[in-house]
Amino acid sequence: MQDALAREFATAFEAVRGVVHLVPTRATAAEAIVRILKEAGITSAAAAALPEGLQEALVAGCGAAGIALMQPPYLAADLPLSMDGPEAGITGMAFGVAESGTMAEVCDEDSVRLVSGLPRTHIGVVFASTLVPRLVDAAAPMRAIFQQYPKNVTVSFISGPSRTGDIELILTLGVHGPEYAHAVVITEEQA
Repeated sequence: MQDALAREFATAFEAVRGVVHLVPTRATAAEAIVRILKEAGITSAAAAALPEGLQEALVAGCGAAGIALMQPPYLAADLPLSMDGPEAGITGMAFGVAESGTMAEVCDEDSVRLVSGLPRTHIGVVFASTLVPRLVDAAAPMRAIFQQYPKNVTVSFISGPSRTGDIELILTLGVHGPEYAHAVVITEEQA
């Protein structure tokens, strides 16, 4: 079931000009992220809300590749200006919706939204075990999120790069957020 959902998610995410990387483990997720950064010529990135074990592997991988990696905790007094430097933002996702290729990002502090929304490239990390088939199936995980965070929480749905058709009705990517979007889907480990 999860393999089929991961394939459906990948097809939908790529249909909106995102790039999907299916990887088996957190360690291979870190390798894929470093490869994405290197291939894009990115020399600085910021990370937030990553799953346990991935942050450490990413720090080591970026260090070996010569990529500067900003990581939490972020000082509120430095935001949002501190997010002007990173060329990529890497964030963990709470769950995904397969039919639309959507990742759900949970933020209980502003830094997570800034890491995913301000850099030119966004890389979201989602576990295949958290994928739900349709948007209507997202109700249960959403209820659990709002029970866990009864105050000050934002859930953002991310489906590919930022897009707008406001300018002469021509679809333009990257105007209100990242121009490039990657989803790293961890297929064999549980969230």
